[in-house]
Amino acid sequence: MMTRTNNKQIKFHLVTIENLVPEDHFLRKLDSLVDFSFIYQETESCYCQNNGRPCIDPVILIKYLLIGFLFGIESERRIEQEIQVNMAYRWFLGFDMDDRVPDHSTISQNRRRRFNGTGLFRRLFERIIFQCMEKGLVDGRTVLTDSTHIKANASAKKNIKVIAQREANTYMQRLDFYEEQERCRLEKAGMIRPKRKSRALKEKLPAEKPINPTDPEAGMLKRPGKPAGPHYLSHQSVDIAHGIIVDVAVTPGNVNDSGPYLDRIEYMRKHLELPIKTAGADSAYGTSLICQALEDMGICLYTPGTTGGVNYKTEFTREDFKYQKETDCFICPAGKQLILRSLEREEFNICRVYRADCEDCKFCPMFSRCVSSSQKSRTVRVNIFEEAVRRCHAKKGTALHSYILEQRQIWCEGSFAAQKARHNLRKLYRRGLEAAETHCLLSAMALNLKRMVKCLE
Repeated sequence: MMTRTNNKQIKFHLVTIENLVPEDHFLRKLDSLVDFSFIYQETESCYCQNNGRPCIDPVILIKYLLIGFLFGIESERRIEQEIQVNMAYRWFLGFDMDDRVPDHSTISQNRRRRFNGTGLFRRLFERIIFQCMEKGLVDGRTVLTDSTHIKANASAKKNIKVIAQREANTYMQRLDFYEEQERCRLEKAGMIRPKRKSRALKEKLPAEKPINPTDPEAGMLKRPGKPAGPHYLSHQSVDIAHGIIVDVAVTPGNVNDSGPYLDRIEYMRKHLELPIKTAGADSAYGTSLICQALEDMGICLYTPGTTGGVNYKTEFTREDFKYQKETDCFICPAGKQLILRSLEREEFNICRVYRADCEDCKFCPMFSRCVSSSQKSRTVRVNIFEEAVRRCHAKKGTALHSYILEQRQIWCEGSFAAQKARHNLRKLYRRGLEAAETHCLLSAMALNLKRMVKCLE
């Protein structure tokens, strides 16, 4: 039988907000596990201590933003509307049922003006990590890293091309260090000639690159299988023990994954004091320099390895040339020596160049099978990090290698999937690199808080 309810009387009830929030609600569990009082200490420098009007409690400001990332509410205007009617949100913020909710513009202006350029959200993210460490949720011995793209708040149709100076980065500075070290060793041993000043590495000329005038700090993502246009990249490192995100670094979308990796490893070791012994990462992070640098740090790297191999233009490949360690030379199939001639810098590698004598190649019956048409003699290039790469790839196929890569898929890719589905990581609403980093830090913080509650409840 159909029932109709008309003119329903609104009764008076004597209730408190404590009665309206279930005992097993997530926010109750979170509030009992996490002490948010550290926010006062971290925001103290942002406020005047003896002058000005009374402000909104900074803990409320941060919790206000966290609610949006914990429950996937993308708009700050929408967060305000949800807090007005949601008793659990009010309870978490410390509001009574009749308290006025701060206007969304107040939250926005504090975030944009008061906290801008202070690094506050990075410090808050770290404080949550330290609390996870105190509760035994972070081991720090094995760290897994991956990156994901986040759509910038800009249209790909409005790109323009500008002339921009190539920026130096620490990855290239590390290459410079290893090159200088190897050059000094070879020159001191008399194996190569000293480098002439006229042949010094020239500063790279400015190049034309596309930017988006709406958000010029975003990078143009152009990768197979990825959406094109202005994006940012969020590089996240996850501790293998319970999936706690221990580091977040944000770069423009056109930055190579390997660029910030070594800096982030050092940051986690020195600043967070994580005793990293094992690292797992996608193949994009497994460059020869990273293999060498992590080996020097005492860290064992596991990556899927490279796909494909070197394409040779001749019949004879590198494997046809036998290396003699005693004389540091290669022997070609015809029995002639290829002697170390120079040290050359490539874009991402440094190579020792072994070259045969032109006279030996000129009258060799296998010349057409060995030397390409653009060369007069055969050359063999050896990456100075080759041994470190070989040792890194030798672990491929082992049980530990398979386990680390499986865990990377579970924790790294699983974290990105959860953040994009439920924690606002799919796209950005604000512009600029700092705003993008703040957004990614809050998303990672929200996921860490959820995992903390799940592990400790």
